[in-house]
Amino acid sequence: MRGITTPVTKIRRQVFTEIARLAYEDGDYSRIEEIPYTIIPGESASYRDSVFKERAIVGERLRLAVGLPLRPVDQHAPVSQGINDSAIADMFYEPPLINVISFACNACEETSYTVTDLCRSCIAHPCTAVCPVKAVSIVNGRSFIDKSKCVKCGRCAQACPYTAIVKSERPCAAACGVNAIESDEYGRAKINYDKCVSCGQCLVSCPFSAIADKSQIFQLIQAIKRGDEVIAEVAPAFVGQFGPLASPEKVRAALRKIGFEHIYEVARGADIGAVEEAEEYIKNVPTGKLPFLATSCCPSWIMMAKQQFPEIAHCISDSMTPMVATARIIKEKHPNARVVFIGPCASKKLEAMRADIRSDVDFVITFEELMGIFQANGIEFSDLQDDTGFNHGATSSGRGYGIAGGVAKAVADCIHELAPDLEVKTDHAEGLVECKKMLTLAKLGKRDGYLLEGMACPGGCVGGAGTLTSIPKAIKAGQDFASQSEFKISTQDETVFEKLGKYTKK
Repeated sequence: MRGITTPVTKIRRQVFTEIARLAYEDGDYSRIEEIPYTIIPGESASYRDSVFKERAIVGERLRLAVGLPLRPVDQHAPVSQGINDSAIADMFYEPPLINVISFACNACEETSYTVTDLCRSCIAHPCTAVCPVKAVSIVNGRSFIDKSKCVKCGRCAQACPYTAIVKSERPCAAACGVNAIESDEYGRAKINYDKCVSCGQCLVSCPFSAIADKSQIFQLIQAIKRGDEVIAEVAPAFVGQFGPLASPEKVRAALRKIGFEHIYEVARGADIGAVEEAEEYIKNVPTGKLPFLATSCCPSWIMMAKQQFPEIAHCISDSMTPMVATARIIKEKHPNARVVFIGPCASKKLEAMRADIRSDVDFVITFEELMGIFQANGIEFSDLQDDTGFNHGATSSGRGYGIAGGVAKAVADCIHELAPDLEVKTDHAEGLVECKKMLTLAKLGKRDGYLLEGMACPGGCVGGAGTLTSIPKAIKAGQDFASQSEFKISTQDETVFEKLGKYTKK
């Protein structure tokens, strides 16, 4: 659960901190070989059957945090292999972004149904009556499921009056909304990259810390050390992520202390996108050019929609995501700057690397990775003076983009301002399973006239794979921050209109 420190989250965050510390050093980075012993000290294993296995897993996570690929399990290679080549001040890593550390995987059983000791040996046997393939029988008076016959329909579990039959799922597979988690020949999790949309929900759901994404913190710190003009654009979900003492003003101060020359709100790009998508809706949906309009801010949602619903992919907005719109504003004012998107999202890392558009984003790091940099620098929020100045504040609507339903509301509010007589219906879904349900309805014509918002993560961006706090706390913090905005709706800030089209069209 987000917001609760477990051994899995502790190790993941220690890895980011140690890689950040390593990046600040000069010269030979082979000291990475020592870090597994720092994170896993002593002679006894704490979490697994072997301390050596624990350190080997940490070694692979360290490599991914540097942007390096996993090492072949059957070949000898030091943890540091290739690290000096990765010590550059540029974006660095080769796909895939999300990786399974095979020997860390517990080879959890795939979806299955099991009869528990709660079975009361009733004489009605409804479980046997409803099974369509006769996989459930009575053995010694108790229900028994023949898993070689079971088709996992779940009817037996639904029929049992004692809830004695339970469904078991792989946590990573249960979290994946596009069924991209498969099994290798040893029963271990394997990602089907033709299906994967890089939302990262599998990596935060694995209880064995066997799944991890690659990072760019090592390269970002090289750019800061080199003296580049490095500018941060911070996603709306940042509020409340770094602890109770980390107010927005102190987060800005911390970012400046570690080397960022300017800090922009990505909510500013969201304001531009909200007006852009409102105009797009007004132009296309009431006129019948499009049956509905889908928002474009979540890359995993868009990837899923295009893969699984190609017939209606043309209904996705043409507007740039807030990340890219904000980066283009920054690049116009600071053409030589290195732009860093700081957010909750794993798939933004791939969006920044897309070949079909110019993202203007040089690095992407998550809140978890940023916290590692803060800790490597000894940042204590209680010691910082408030820094009150983002380069330009955003509206309540833009700051609400990180919360599920916030995008649809922002765009709908703009539509009401621009076309007061136009009725607009909205629907939103969070989590890719629910997103697919919504798009299925749209494909069947049951969402004609609608503005649709899809978010790959539970709660919206505040539930992204790179977040640090619980979803309810993040939502409350985001709402409080949004309420402080001078303008409530994106159209009320006239400066937004100066940037329409120039920054938002692909």
